[in-house]
Amino acid sequence: MNLVNKQVIHKHFGKGSVVKYNNSYIEVRFSSGIKKFVFPDALETYLMLVDEKTAVIVNSMKEKLEKKRKKKELELERKRTIEYEKRQRLLERKKLIKNHKLYNVSQVAFWCDKEEEDKVFTEWKIFIGVKKSGVNKGKPNKLIRVHPNSACIITSRAPDMPEKDRRILGVFMVDETFIGKLCEDGYIPAHSKYRLRLSEEESKKMLFWKYYINERYPNNMTWNSGRTRYFDNLWMAQILQDIISLKEKSNELEFVQQFFEHFCQMNRLAYEDLPKPHGALVHIKETKSKQAKKQK
Repeated sequence: MNLVNKQVIHKHFGKGSVVKYNNSYIEVRFSSGIKKFVFPDALETYLMLVDEKTAVIVNSMKEKLEKKRKKKELELERKRTIEYEKRQRLLERKKLIKNHKLYNVSQVAFWCDKEEEDKVFTEWKIFIGVKKSGVNKGKPNKLIRVHPNSACIITSRAPDMPEKDRRILGVFMVDETFIGKLCEDGYIPAHSKYRLRLSEEESKKMLFWKYYINERYPNNMTWNSGRTRYFDNLWMAQILQDIISLKEKSNELEFVQQFFEHFCQMNRLAYEDLPKPHGALVHIKETKSKQAKKQK
């Protein structure tokens, strides 16, 4: 479409003809001189085209341009919203880290039955369990140490599998708004981002007792009763660090590294110099090795 020499009418300047135009401006010669307008916005707004066919084409062009502008504005608004929410989460996290009293043992390990595994990793929430006795018998348990700095470790073992071979199936940070003592339905929801299910092969390499140890009975690997047990923050960091090693050649590597750094930040851990895992499996192995050396 060529607009040069096309006749236009302006409310104040009267009739004129287009001299030249580009993607930004259009120049029109009036009897009072050449005037410059924004293109194509001014056409059919301040400058009325005399030729009706050209006017129709220009209006169509303006409509398409307006749609592009609105789309671009919506995208910019979406990005601004995401950035704002990101800043808000960062401020909330800093506030939480500053004010929340951290427990050294505020992570939770779950005994997960085979039939509920898929449900946990599909719905991304897990039931804490109910009280077995007392006036509140049958009511959901509350884990009062669990806050947004906590992670849930999902573990399992087959009925014919020895307890020492209990596997870690996955892990998730709890939802950013979850407070254990305020929980009423007995469910711990997962964080919208920091959650991970391990593959079958990966879980075989992540043994629960490599990290967990009962200091009073370091040679024992028994879960006994109960669905949950609190887990040391440091042990959880070691688990995530080992998962990073598992994911070295995976497209999930960057995500797991972010997960690890987020966890350490939330729990005020210096992740650069974490000690090696020293759970019951490691302790028993070291004890046997020392005894063997003494016998020689």
